[in-house]
Amino acid sequence: MPDPVLEAENISVLRVGRGLALRNLKFRIPANCTLGVLGANGAGKSTLLDTISGFLRPESGTIRFLGERISGRPPHEITRMGLVQVSQARDLFTNLSVSDNLKLGAFVRGSAEARQSLDRVFEYFPRLAERQRQTAGTLSGGEQQMLAIARALMTEPKLLLLDEPSAGLSPKLVQEIEKMLARLKASNLSMILVEQNLTLAAKVVDRFLLMQSGEIVAQGNVQELSQKAAEFLEAHYI
Repeated sequence: MPDPVLEAENISVLRVGRGLALRNLKFRIPANCTLGVLGANGAGKSTLLDTISGFLRPESGTIRFLGERISGRPPHEITRMGLVQVSQARDLFTNLSVSDNLKLGAFVRGSAEARQSLDRVFEYFPRLAERQRQTAGTLSGGEQQMLAIARALMTEPKLLLLDEPSAGLSPKLVQEIEKMLARLKASNLSMILVEQNLTLAAKVVDRFLLMQSGEIVAQGNVQELSQKAAEFLEAHYI
């Protein structure tokens, strides 16, 4: 069996004043797979992404990315390895233009490679091409979300982590995000998608983890997610 893109073994994370935020999580992500991390608010989904990305240090356990141990490494080293997170905060440079935000995503790469990435990003997000001279802070919420994802893609990631990309968006923009995720998946980019929207997740992911109170309470393939969506909602969301 080929090595997984990411493998987590018995990961536990302690948050000050809140006790164990993650408890003995164990999972693996095969190559070219989109993993959905699902659960209600406070389940530990964002904590898991921050731990994978290096912003939080696990109390115990090991995380390996492309066969190399990354648990305990600083975030900038993990990013340079090709593991890139788009947080809920988006973290844009709001006083800079759309174009400048995108260029900053490729600052460690050559100009020719960056140009190719920029052309590809504008294919995914034609609206950003139309607004490339516009200041990022004047974009709508949905456009800022597109820009945050596009900037991450400028790094040519090997694993893309997305923290609730549909949160707070209109149904029309959620559909656009869904189409974009489908295109990224078709390109064989490995992804971790944190979502509360089970309907969206079921259309995009290959496998899923369902979290509650910092633990994995269910996991499986997308067919099982589609079949048990109502059961999961009643047991773990309501």
